[in-house]
Amino acid sequence: MLGGLLLTCAAGCINAVGFLGLHHQAITHLSGTVSLFSTDLARADSLSAMRAFLVVLCFFLGCVISGFIIRQNTLKLGRRYGGVLVLESFLLFSAAHFFNHGLFAGDCLASMACGLQNAMATSYSGAVIRTTHMTGIITDLGIAAGHLLHGQSVDYRRLRLYATLLLGFFTGGLLGAYGFMHLGYDTLYFPAGLSGLAGLGYMASRTYARYQRKRQAGGAPLLRIIF
Repeated sequence: MLGGLLLTCAAGCINAVGFLGLHHQAITHLSGTVSLFSTDLARADSLSAMRAFLVVLCFFLGCVISGFIIRQNTLKLGRRYGGVLVLESFLLFSAAHFFNHGLFAGDCLASMACGLQNAMATSYSGAVIRTTHMTGIITDLGIAAGHLLHGQSVDYRRLRLYATLLLGFFTGGLLGAYGFMHLGYDTLYFPAGLSGLAGLGYMASRTYARYQRKRQAGGAPLLRIIF
C-alpha cells in the first residue's frame, strides 16, 4: 500500500508538470498521445507527429528495460525493483535538466521513466496494478460500486489498494501543480529523489536481509555479499 502510494504520487507529480509545461504533454499514459500522433499525421503536422511518436516510443522502451531487468509480471519481493527505481530517478533528474533548457529530450526521458515504473509490477494480490494512470483503477472501483449496489460481495482489500493508488496520483498532481507554479521544471526533482531514495532503500534492505541469512548460516562477510 505504501509503495503504491509513493509510486502513484510520483507519477501524478510528473504528469502535472507535463501538462503545465511547454508542450502541455501527458507523460504518464499514452492514450491521448497516440491520439495526438494520429491527428497530427492527418493534419500533416510532421514535427508534432514526430514528437508524439517519440514519447510513445520512449515509454515503450522504458517498459522493455523494466521487463528485461525484473523478468516477472507478478510483484514478488526480492526482485530487482531497486535498480529500476534508481534508473527511473536518473532519467527524471536528466529530464529536469533538459526541460530547463527547453529541449524536447525532457519529454522523452520523463516518458521512459514512467514506462519503467508502470511495468515494474503488473499484478499483486490478484489485482492488476498500474501506477502511472488511473483509468483502469477508476473502472474497477466503479464495477465494485455496481456490485455493491446489486448486493454482491467485493474484495475490500483490493478496493483499499485501488483507493490508495488513486489518492496517491491525485496528491501527486496537486504537489506537481503547486511545485510547477513556484519552481518550474525543478519540481521533477521531487519524484526523482523519491524514486531514487526508494530504490536505494530497497537495495539496502535486500542486502541487509541477505547478510542476516548468511550470518545465521555462518556464511560470508557483508562486503562479499554486496559485491
